[in-house]
Formats: sequence, structure tokens, C-alpha cells
Amino acid sequence: MKLNQSYLIELPKIFDDRGNLSFLEGSNHIPFEIARTYWIYDVPGGEIRGAHAFKQQEEIIIALSGSFDIVLNDGKSEQVYSLNRSYKALYVPKMIWRSMQNFSTNAVALVAASTSFNVDDYIRDFDEFCKIKNDGVRI
Repeated sequence: MKLNQSYLIELPKIFDDRGNLSFLEGSNHIPFEIARTYWIYDVPGGEIRGAHAFKQQEEIIIALSGSFDIVLNDGKSEQVYSLNRSYKALYVPKMIWRSMQNFSTNAVALVAASTSFNVDDYIRDFDEFCKIKNDGVRI
């Protein structure tokens, strides 16, 4: 997968004087059925989350509260997305290295994933990831 296969998704917004509402639906707003959701919160200042790639898992990442940056790398180039609106989601395909950084105070990141947790799906070494991506090493 290449970086240009990652993209921002504008989720529906329902405006109301009492407060706004947004939502997402698997296979409607996102290109996969959701198998798992998790959220990241209470990230201490300066910490980086993620720093891995998935062999099979695709993800949608949303800043439910606050803001943070997502740095994506396909083994050759890098792109940074700043998420700070709860109606914007970032689609990250499989085999893209991702890290999350610059979390604001009280930031909450919601992740919807295409697979259930599988420790064997992770690539946690960036050099190994680059070998797989650039040298055609089979996974």
C-alpha cells in the first residue's frame, strides 16, 4: 500500500442547538466492516503512540476530543495528518507505518479496526518494515 491510499473522510454532521452529533457506519462511511474499536487517552506530553504497521489490519482514526498528529510512512515517503475535529476520520490501509504524536491535553483517539487483535499482525521494527516494503520480502 502507498501513502496516497490513505485519506481523510468527512463524517456526517447533524447540527443541533443542544449539541452536534456525528457517526460512522462500517461499509458505508468506511471501506471495511468494523471488527474492533479501541481508544487512546491520557497520553503524557511528548509521548508517541503506535510506531508500527499492520500486515492485514486497516484502520479509521478519529480525534474524538483534542488534537494529535498521525505520521504515516510507506517505506519511501512520509505524510503528516493533523486530526482535531470529531467529524474527520483518517483511513489508514494495511502495510503503512503509523505513529501518533503531539497529543493535546485531554485528547482522545478512537480507532476502528478491520480485524480483531492479533499480535502476529504487527510489524514493530521500522527497518524490518522497510525491507518488507522496499525489497519485496514476503510476510
